[in-house]
Amino acid sequence: VQLVESGGGSVQAGGSLRLSCLIPRDSNSSPCMGWFRQGPGKEREGVATIYTRGGYTHYHDSVDGRFTISQDNDKTTVYLQMNNVIPEDTGMYYCARRRRWGSCSILVDFDDWGQGTQVTVS
Repeated sequence: VQLVESGGGSVQAGGSLRLSCLIPRDSNSSPCMGWFRQGPGKEREGVATIYTRGGYTHYHDSVDGRFTISQDNDKTTVYLQMNNVIPEDTGMYYCARRRRWGSCSILVDFDDWGQGTQVTVS
């Protein structure tokens, strides 16, 4: 199952961008959704996660207070609102799904991934 991201692009430092990810409508559960990123020459890192049942969120320290992960009321789409972006936010952003109930944070393993959407901050 591949997730579909959208909303990437180029933005100036201090600006905003919103990424979207369609939650798969398959037979699997989607209790935990997350956003990850990989910057130039860097390893992939977790950015934010959301527990879809209760709305509990978890953020990487570098984005806490600037980014917000959310879901729509129908739980069909997960968003990443990126405010006050900085050049260090540049990278490929991936949406991911963890099918297992229980833990949900940027520190756990995820099962399904999207192809990514590029974010460039100048």
